Amino acid sequence: MAELVARNAELATVVASITSAADGGGGLTVEGAAGVGKTTLWLAAVERARADGCRVLTARASAAESGLAYAGLADLLADVDRALWADLPNPQRRALAGALLEEDDGEGEPVDPRAVGAAFLTVLVRLAVDSTVVVAVDDLQWLDVSTIRAVAFAARRAGSGVHWLCTLRSDEPTEVEPLQLDRPDSLDRIHLQPLTVTALGDVLVAHSTAPVDAAALERIHDASAGNPFYALEIARDMERRSSDDLVLPDSLASLMRRRLNRTGKDVREALLAIACLPAATVTVVADVTGVTPARLIDQLARAEAEGVVVVDGDLLGFSHPLLARAVHSDATSSARRAIHRRLAEAVADPESRARHLALADPIGEPATLAALDTAAVVARRRSAPAAAAELLEMALGRGGATAQRQIELAQCLVDAGDLGRARSTLEAAVDQLDPGVERAEALQRLALVRVYDDSFPEAVELGRRALAECREDSAVLVDVLLVLALAELNCGHLQLAKTTVQRCVGAAERLGLAGPLGRALSLRSIVLFMNGEGVSPPELSRAVALEDPTALVPPAFQPTLQATLLAGWAGELEVCRARLKDMARQCETLGQDGETMFFAFQIVMFDLWLGDLANAAATTARARRQADRLGGSAARFVALSARGAVAAHQGRAEEAAGELGLAISAAAESGYTLMSTWTVAQLGFLRLSQGDHEAAVATMEGLLDSLHLSPRFTEMVGGGHLPDLAEAMITIGRFDDAERIVELLEDNGRRLDRAWMLAVGGRCRALLSAARGEVEAAAVQLGLALAQHDRIEMPFERARTVLVGGRIERRLRHWRAATEAFTEALAVFEKLGTPLWADMARRELARGSAGRVRSGGLTPSEARVAELIVTGMTNQEVATTLCVARKTVEVYVSRIYQKLGVHSRIELYRAMNARA
Repeated sequence: MAELVARNAELATVVASITSAADGGGGLTVEGAAGVGKTTLWLAAVERARADGCRVLTARASAAESGLAYAGLADLLADVDRALWADLPNPQRRALAGALLEEDDGEGEPVDPRAVGAAFLTVLVRLAVDSTVVVAVDDLQWLDVSTIRAVAFAARRAGSGVHWLCTLRSDEPTEVEPLQLDRPDSLDRIHLQPLTVTALGDVLVAHSTAPVDAAALERIHDASAGNPFYALEIARDMERRSSDDLVLPDSLASLMRRRLNRTGKDVREALLAIACLPAATVTVVADVTGVTPARLIDQLARAEAEGVVVVDGDLLGFSHPLLARAVHSDATSSARRAIHRRLAEAVADPESRARHLALADPIGEPATLAALDTAAVVARRRSAPAAAAELLEMALGRGGATAQRQIELAQCLVDAGDLGRARSTLEAAVDQLDPGVERAEALQRLALVRVYDDSFPEAVELGRRALAECREDSAVLVDVLLVLALAELNCGHLQLAKTTVQRCVGAAERLGLAGPLGRALSLRSIVLFMNGEGVSPPELSRAVALEDPTALVPPAFQPTLQATLLAGWAGELEVCRARLKDMARQCETLGQDGETMFFAFQIVMFDLWLGDLANAAATTARARRQADRLGGSAARFVALSARGAVAAHQGRAEEAAGELGLAISAAAESGYTLMSTWTVAQLGFLRLSQGDHEAAVATMEGLLDSLHLSPRFTEMVGGGHLPDLAEAMITIGRFDDAERIVELLEDNGRRLDRAWMLAVGGRCRALLSAARGEVEAAAVQLGLALAQHDRIEMPFERARTVLVGGRIERRLRHWRAATEAFTEALAVFEKLGTPLWADMARRELARGSAGRVRSGGLTPSEARVAELIVTGMTNQEVATTLCVARKTVEVYVSRIYQKLGVHSRIELYRAMNARA
């Protein structure tokens, strides 16, 4: 291509980048000043990619299109067969069809905008099956915000087979962030530099300007600063002047103005109309300028000959974006308003009409504000909340700054994921409003934003302020109580949450609000469960029956999800994990990034209960990448907690301790008290796994405060630390403290018929009895615990109970039974991938044989006690480990000292080392 005489090296770089996409995906942005040649390079690369067999999706954005929702996405998918997405999941298909204006019944709930990005991703993945897909966007900075979000969503996930090629202006401030791919190192950048004198001369020759001598070329290069577009304009101007006395224009603006003037005065209005339209057509421009289409074509003939405009059938456009901007900036403000007013009458699309009305009306006539409101509703319904927000902001900026419009704007910003601006908008609305229901609604929305934005304590405060201003007969009351109860629950205020949600149910029933009543009933079920009152299947069934599956409701308020969680927390682990995975996939289908973090946390918890560490590790890896994209302390907490817990089970102690410590800090930042209990419990479990019982107790003992406040709540979702804490307490001799924990597990287990509580409670009871010397009773209790384990699929917990059983059998001198128990536990721990616990079982198995006499006259039992003592254990810890009484250990120690002729633990340590 002649235009690329000076950019062949850059083209080779772009082509190489596209070629590598088949192996691992990737992208490249071409950046530079206006006119430096970005579009020329982009066009050449697109042509080369098509010639090489790539499927290329293109969009060339313009300033006029930047406000038109999904204009860029429509261009990208213009040549894609619609059959490719006809069988998409319904949420994706509806969202994509609505975004492209191919399906809109004008009624019903708005479609989740995140589903548009998910649908676009699915289309790309399907196209990439047959060939490398190149998504090519020229002038990314002018792409409409709705398309930008869809492109950004897909770019972070597309992976191999998809390449992103974009140009971006670097000489103007822009709010557009560079593309972010799944692997940061897979995105390259080229910054186009000005051309050298020689290269610029080649460009002038290639474009057939009049020959210029070396001196003139130097002057052109200086005036254009090596910018090829500027240089061509200057050279053409010199050619038309036909003067040996070279007089260069004082600026590019004046040069382009001179070029536009040559098109004739009668066409200036038409050029302005073209500059103000995102997709100008002969029909529309002729209409607004009051001429026939044929007459318009005649008027534009000179502009076309001058290379100012391009006429392509019915489509009209400028040859370069700078020319469009020059036309627009040179027009007077009254001329611009007049053309926008006429364009508003000529276009049919509600969004385009509203934008033109707003640009024609700086003071905000009632008709203009009404059009903007209507257009915002249309935009939001077709999955373009960012565009809806822009329209509402236009209304606010034109005298329409009502509190209700600010509340609607905030909701659009929330839907678009812009929580920071949503928060500031709602805060402004709250400050503007007088006390009453309207301000209560604003406060409720603000509280919900703070829930999303990782601050449950602030959400509680805002919810209470909203509640103080609600009327009992207002539907807003139910929404306020729902958000307040959720925030109180996550802050760990269980009794307050119970009172709040009870009131919420009553209000929803009294007001006859079906959907909100279903959400209130399911949240009440969660709160009552967390207060130790178990599960009420009839109430959950009623809540699910009232649920509206088409409503856009956050997972925290969805009855179906809450019913699934309650069933899983009560023991239906495998079934409920499968349901959670299905729901997580649905969230991915809809592009709901924040919600997938919630599911990741729950799925990892179920994986650990089920002993599926491989799946847990895969889930945590995905959660980590997601958290990096989302930011925020809540997402960070989820990722760190999950990774730390998996690392603790897999025996990576140092890594686990670091991750869990950071997670606890993140929880403190967000007020995520409820689930942080689980994270602290995982750190305590790690210390127990390492045999550091003192540290385990120190880590978990603070969690007993919540147990004292709610002694009936010992479910595994909130009380998973209790058996670990009890075991550690027994080991260090705190029998009475452990007894209280064991009694609660046993009592609540019987009351609620929870297999987990009865199984781990029975294990701890056996440990406690053995430590007190009641070994026969311990054996009976261990058998009862194993029977409860048979009712619930938790292989790791069962193996721990079997390990304790082996120690008790050895104490009873049932050598074969002890060996079999240690062997069984070892096999399970090795299969699950829990090396710290496998090492425990392996040590027990190695020391579990009878009749072995060691040198120095120590019996096997004495040698075992001596070995434990020199590791630093106290007599009580040795007693608990061996399931014997403390006095028995003291007798053994006395015999060992006598046989080895030592008088202290230091001397024993030296003697044992000498015997090794």
